[in-house]
Parts: sequence; structure tokens; C-alpha cells
Amino acid sequence: MKHKKLTATERQLLATWKSNGLSNSECARRLGRDVSTIGRELKRNQVRVALPKSDWKLIYEPLHAQAVADKRQSKAYLVKQPLKNKQIYAYVFKHLRKGWSPEQIAGRLRLKHPHDKDCHICHETIYQFIYKKKTDLTKAELLLQGILDKRKLNQVKSMVTVTDNGRPLYEYLRRKQVRRRKRLGRKSQRVRIPDRVSIHDRPKAIEKRKQFGHWEGDSIVGKGHTQGLHTEYERVSSLTRFQYISRINSEEMVKAATKIFKPMPSKARLTLTLDNGSEHTQHRQLTNILGIDTYFADPYSSWQRGGNENANMWIRYYFPKRTDFSKITATELKDVEREINNRPRKRLNYKTPREVFTEHLKLL
Repeated sequence: MKHKKLTATERQLLATWKSNGLSNSECARRLGRDVSTIGRELKRNQVRVALPKSDWKLIYEPLHAQAVADKRQSKAYLVKQPLKNKQIYAYVFKHLRKGWSPEQIAGRLRLKHPHDKDCHICHETIYQFIYKKKTDLTKAELLLQGILDKRKLNQVKSMVTVTDNGRPLYEYLRRKQVRRRKRLGRKSQRVRIPDRVSIHDRPKAIEKRKQFGHWEGDSIVGKGHTQGLHTEYERVSSLTRFQYISRINSEEMVKAATKIFKPMPSKARLTLTLDNGSEHTQHRQLTNILGIDTYFADPYSSWQRGGNENANMWIRYYFPKRTDFSKITATELKDVEREINNRPRKRLNYKTPREVFTEHLKLL
């Protein structure tokens, strides 16, 4: 059971009962507290007062006791670790720099240490830490400022001390938002695509993400809308693959998709769901070359290919808009792809896409 501090009302009752001669055990019984809690409260929060016939005496006075407890709590806040303990603090910083989201960090810690709650942390705690005002001042300096200037007392708890705040922590997040807010995804364009088969004619089993080998494809446009990446996302494992394309057109898209899919077993590339971009007009070639069935989402319905849209946002974390992909080496692209696929995912019970994809390949 979580320990709770005595309230102001409980301290008033305790002072009254003790002045009437009640024992610590009886006071504890009436308050529903442990007797050691009462003994500790009486010992720690006493005040020395002068008496007429003697020099001084220690008594328990509830207003003084509450003030002392509040002051102690304020100091205790300043000695707390910013993120539970030093080990978690270091783990969070290390993996934020790797591009992991707070939810992935928290989930991976639970997966690695399922029975050790000292290693668990809520992802919301990490978000609050990221967006909390930072300072390079030490905790002692913060406390001293509050003592010297009472107006700064309320600012003490609104700040957290860090030793590495040269770069705002939100810049390590995928969207690099200064404030937390939702945004809409990119919209599709209406293009006439020959032999187009609607997503509504796609086998319903694909929607449930139970069968391996169903992919979603899209393009990421680079600087000047001349070159970019062709991206593919596997719906069960969340594995992401991408390939450089020198032009955003259908010929380059077919070449890129062929490079991605050809090394895979046929059962690992059953279907491909695309958006309505003009670069997908030659999708029938993929069926002829690879035997993969193609389907198309509804116009302006990026949510129907949500996994691929999410994967593209992760790629944009490394390659922001107006990136000239012609200047990015193949090695750099592979490094980013490897890092994305070795990052744990919540929907995979914090396994990595690479781990899940490999597991399914072994079952084919």
C-alpha cells in the first residue's frame, strides 16, 4: 500500500487527542495509521516553546507541524532524480538520441525487466520531462534562489535540472513539436490508374493483420519534387523497407519495388496496397514480375494505409522535407532503415519489426 503523508486535518486531530492524554496507539487506531507513523510525526515536527516556570519545552502544535512538513517536502523535491533514478535517466537519454519514442522506451524497459518495477516508467512521465522547462543550475542553486527571492519559490518545481540541455529534447522526437499537438497526414491526389482494384475488394483477412506478407507502399518526395524514396511497410511485422528513386515516376517505382521484393520468398509478398499517386500507374508490372496483387486506398484516405504513413513519418525524422536524396549515400539509407527496424514497437509487445519479420520468415 502506498504511504501517504498526514494531512492538516489529521495533524489537528492528533494535537487535540494528545493534549487529552491519548496514547500513540489509540491515535493511530482512530486515524487508521500505523503507530510508527504517529511516533515519527510527533518526534519530527515538534516545536520548542518557552514556559513561565521553566526555560523551554517541546510540544506538538499542528500549524507548525504542517509548515515544517511542507518545507521538508519542498526540499525533498529538489533531491529527486528527474526520471525516477540514474539508471532510467541514462537509458531514456540514450534512446531518445537513437530516435526512440517515449512509449517505445517505456515499453522496452517493461519487456526487459517485467518483474522489476524500479526499472519501469510511464511514457507520459518521459513526455512531461521532455516538455518541462530546463536549467543548468544545480538543485542547491535553485533552492538558494528560492530562499533569497520568495517570488521564485513557485518556479522551483516548474523546472528540472539537466547537465545536457544544449539541444531541446523535443528535437529528438519524431515530429520535433515545440508543443504537443496532433497534425493531419499528407493527402492523396486523384489520378486515373488503369486496372485499379479498390481496397474494398481486398480480402478481409488482410485488415485484421493476422496473415504475414501484406504490404503498403508509398513515395517520399525529395527536394524539388524530382527524386525521393519508394517505401514499403509490412502490416504484421511493421518492417519498413525503402529504396532511392531518381525520379518520382512509375518506371522508377517499379524498379525500386522489384529491388525490395525480389529477394523475398513469394509467401512473404502476397499483396501490396498503394495510394493514388501517378507513380503507381504501372502497378500491373509488379504483378507480372513478382506475382504480387495490388490494391488501392480511397482518395484522401491515408488512414487506410496508416502503417505506411507512420513509417514515412519515421523516415522523415531522419530526412526532413526538402532533403536532396541524390546526395544521400546508399550506406546512410541502409543505416536509417536498420535503426528503424530495430526499434521496439508497442503493437508488437515491444519486440522489434526485424525480430517479428524474421520469426515469420522461419515459419514459411
